[in-house]
Amino acid sequence: MSTSQQPDPKDRPARLAVGVVGAGRVGPALAASLQLAGHRPVAVSAVSDASRRRAAQLLAEVPVVPPAEVLRRAELVLLTVPDDALPKLVEGLADTGAVRPGQLLVHTSGRYGTKVLDPALRAGALPLALHPAMTFTGTSVDVQRLAGCSFGVTAPEELRLAAEALVIEMGGEPEWIAEEMRPLYHAALALGANHLVTLVAQSMELLREAGVAAPDRMLGPLLGAALDNALRSGDAALTGPVARGDAGTVAAHVTELRRHAPQTVAGYLAMARATADRALAHGLLRAELAEDLLGVLANGTDGAEGDAR
Repeated sequence: MSTSQQPDPKDRPARLAVGVVGAGRVGPALAASLQLAGHRPVAVSAVSDASRRRAAQLLAEVPVVPPAEVLRRAELVLLTVPDDALPKLVEGLADTGAVRPGQLLVHTSGRYGTKVLDPALRAGALPLALHPAMTFTGTSVDVQRLAGCSFGVTAPEELRLAAEALVIEMGGEPEWIAEEMRPLYHAALALGANHLVTLVAQSMELLREAGVAAPDRMLGPLLGAALDNALRSGDAALTGPVARGDAGTVAAHVTELRRHAPQTVAGYLAMARATADRALAHGLLRAELAEDLLGVLANGTDGAEGDAR
């Protein structure tokens, strides 16, 4: 659903009092975005100094109160806590009677659908799972980045229109994810986004070790083009020594990594094997070149050394 398609007025949520339980990087940004759409943040819970600063920056003058008090004041409650903390939080709020019938309870976990909210559902809450597929900084820039951001949406059928309307009001684009597919959906995002950060950080460290003064400036155009090509063309965008079957170059890489950054070798080999498998499956890596390459990858350092190109 495109952000240009505004929901029918009868499907739009009424202007709601919004509360946030967990002022990490996500919750205050979503609440600030809802505020721009006309909703009214009324309470936020925050424990650490960092979370209090985020709440003060993005939700100025919104009082910081305990979680149960957030639920008492709010009609729409954002539960923006780490995945592993979410089940116990929901159970605790339901057990203490903090949940009210008719209250919209929204969590932002990618891993869970709405079943994790069952204790609150039994107390009469209306459960929604709205996961923004974006990395957050905990600053006001996140509110701007929500424009065009896809949200993984899971909700009971009768709440689907309301869930999609909330996402659109935040500037996002709703993407329906079935309850049983949430873990796979989240794994896919983590594989692409979280591991990308690790790979980029390692690459910058190695470039600094090689004497590059501004590795970010060197990598920016290269990684931007690689990402664009991958999104456009999938496996057809594979390039580099593994896809070409340059076993000697890959062996030289492994030798240098063992010498300068041994902690990166396991990751390099694992990604190289995955790249080789995909290149073979899509006819990019010739079978006669694959044998030597796979031998290098299996043995870690075996194979003739060659110059990287």
